[in-house]
Amino acid sequence: MLTAQIGATTALTLHSLCAAGLAAGHWLAQSFYSSSLITDPTRTLRFLTVCEAPIVIVLFSWLRRDHDRCTFIKSLGRGLIGLPIGALFNAFGAIVLGAPVGLKYWPATIYWSMLMSLFTFVPAACVFGASKLDWQHILSYSNSFYRLSNVVDYMISVPAHGAILGAWLGAWPMPLDWERPWQEWPICVTYGAIAGHLIGMLLSPVLIYLHQRHIRTKVE
Repeated sequence: MLTAQIGATTALTLHSLCAAGLAAGHWLAQSFYSSSLITDPTRTLRFLTVCEAPIVIVLFSWLRRDHDRCTFIKSLGRGLIGLPIGALFNAFGAIVLGAPVGLKYWPATIYWSMLMSLFTFVPAACVFGASKLDWQHILSYSNSFYRLSNVVDYMISVPAHGAILGAWLGAWPMPLDWERPWQEWPICVTYGAIAGHLIGMLLSPVLIYLHQRHIRTKVE
């Protein structure tokens, strides 16, 4: 799809479908296994990942940038390949920043990393492929959101930054001695990442609207 045809309403609709995937994963875990992030984080994360992955990969493959050289199927393949690669990066980053490495934590860490990959890595993999310049532009913290040049850039960058910031903030209660079950890895980090990602998805259409309004004002 041509990005020129995408407006704030379309972006909000696509983000809503992604949010619906998370809601569906939570509902399935709760309905069939009475699981939640607190009672069974591994199973719940597995449901969230399984429900969210096809939605994210399909939608962002539809938004791929290089339509002339990349088919929809090829973009799907880029998303499928990007999922485990992004998970490795997220798992490595979490461990470096203090995530536990015991064997009992690995299943939850793997599924958390895959969910974070869907929030941060997979959308860009579907849209940009291996374009180094686009990756640097979209994920650089030095780039102001107001300097992004494309509607899809906002749809990728804002929720991704929201998920990363949310996960970082969500990790703060972990070392405190409150002795609450939700302080265990990766429960509070997941809650923070999902909250940040959802906030980013709400903010993204607003920034897209302001961006397109600014362009129209300059043209006039």
